[in-house]
Amino acid sequence: MRGAPALFVALWSTGFVVARYGTRDAGPLTFLGIRTTLAALVLAAVALAVRAPGASRPQAGWMALASLGLHVLYLGGVFVAVDLGLPSGVAALIAGLHPVVTSLAAGPLLGERLRRVQWAGVGLGLTGVVAVVVDRLGAGSSTFGATALLAAALSVLGMSAGSLLQRARGAGVPLLAGTAVQYAAAAPVFLAGALAVERWDVHLTARFAFAMAWAVLVLSIGAVLLMLLLLQRRAASSVSSLFFLTPALSALEGAVLFGERLGPLAVAGLAVALVGVALVLHRRTEPAPV
Repeated sequence: MRGAPALFVALWSTGFVVARYGTRDAGPLTFLGIRTTLAALVLAAVALAVRAPGASRPQAGWMALASLGLHVLYLGGVFVAVDLGLPSGVAALIAGLHPVVTSLAAGPLLGERLRRVQWAGVGLGLTGVVAVVVDRLGAGSSTFGATALLAAALSVLGMSAGSLLQRARGAGVPLLAGTAVQYAAAAPVFLAGALAVERWDVHLTARFAFAMAWAVLVLSIGAVLLMLLLLQRRAASSVSSLFFLTPALSALEGAVLFGERLGPLAVAGLAVALVGVALVLHRRTEPAPV
């Protein structure tokens, strides 16, 4: 299944489009509260149906803690930023820099050191993001402000913190059961926020139903099961090498579906950022032993 890694990245990129559609008929926290609740129930049912191995109590505790970064801060930050007017393509670009932040933090925390080419990638990635944000702020159609950028930045920090914790404590955790635990842990946080801040702001329209179905079945369930298939076939490295394409795909989807036009500076910044993230994710290939 050679096209599976590219398919996974393509599915993941649609999450930013779903954020734009979903927040038109529901508050961002309300949408995410419903999404994570449904995803947890469906994944738990699938795990029981296929008799997948469960997570131990300590594993479940670490997965719940990682969920605060991977889902609460990451998904919450992306959806709030898009709801505040941040274009989905720009949100994807900023959120797509989480491997850069993770690589920076992995040195002191996990003992993983960056090489010179990776440091160059960090600089290029940050430069590209600045260029895109400056382009959008200079455009007359820009409708987002500092709060949207702060929410997007929190999503990056949340994903990075969750990824580091997952890497440090998630080894050996069954992916199906572990993901169900993460959704189950995130759901009450989103639901509480929805009730406290948004007063359960939701309108049951056909657009909302489609966005929710896509978010739960295609993203929360389909993408996870596809990741399981990739791991079984030892293609996880292919997913990592293609993951930096997510911002480009999301920007293209935003341009086609929502008319989110990027100026020359933004296009150049997008290209520079993609190259930067690719350099950070690049791993030196060691010669095979004779």
